[in-house]
Amino acid sequence: MHDLLIFNNEKLLRQALTHRSYVNEHPGEEHNERLEFLGDAILNFLSGEYLYEKFAEKGEDELTRRRSALVDEKQLAEFAKEVGLDLRMRLGQGAILDGGYNSPNLLSSTFEAVIGAYYLDKNSNIALLRPIVETLFASVPENIVVSRSNVDSKNRFQEWVQSSGNTNPPKYVTRQIGGQSHTPVFESDVFEVVNGEEKWRGKGQGRNKKDAEKAAAENALDNL
Repeated sequence: MHDLLIFNNEKLLRQALTHRSYVNEHPGEEHNERLEFLGDAILNFLSGEYLYEKFAEKGEDELTRRRSALVDEKQLAEFAKEVGLDLRMRLGQGAILDGGYNSPNLLSSTFEAVIGAYYLDKNSNIALLRPIVETLFASVPENIVVSRSNVDSKNRFQEWVQSSGNTNPPKYVTRQIGGQSHTPVFESDVFEVVNGEEKWRGKGQGRNKKDAEKAAAENALDNL
C-alpha cells in the first residue's frame, strides 16, 4: 500500500474516497468535497515550494507555468492511479457506469481530497506530507512538464495582463451550471482588474472548475 493511504483515522480516508454520487445512494455517508478544497490549496503550495527550491534560476512566469503543469487535472489523475486510488474511489452506480474509475475529473478530485485528509490525519503537519508529494512531482518527466506548461491558457493570459504593467492577477468567477453530480458542467468568466475595476475578458465551460477557467482564459486570448 502506498504511504499516502496509510491513515491513523480510517474514517477520514473513507470520506476522502467518497464521491457525492455515492452519498446520494448511501445517505449518512460524508462526501469529500471539503477535503478536495483543502487538498487543492495544499498541492498548490507544495508544488510552488518544490519548484522554488529546485529551479533557483527561473523567474515567476516560468515557475507559475510549471506549477500549473504539475497540478493540472491530467497529472493529478496520473498521481491518483500511481498511488492506487482508481479502484478505491467510492462512486455511485451512475458514475461507475459512466466510466468513473477512469475519469480524470474524478481521479484528480479524489487525489486532492486524499491529500487534504492525509494532512489532517497527521495533525496538520505538512512536513509528513511533503516528501510523499515531492516524490510524485519528481517522477513527472521534464518533457511532459515543459509541454504542458507551454500551452496553459491561464498562464498565457496572465502574462498578457502583466505585459501592460498590471500587477493584479486575473479574476475568475466560476459556477456549476448543469450536469449530474458525477458529470457536472461549469462555466467561468474571467476579468482583468484595472485600478479596482473589473473588465470582462472571456467566458468558457468545462467538466470541472479548472477546465472552465482555462477555457475562459483561452476565450479571453482569442478576444484580445
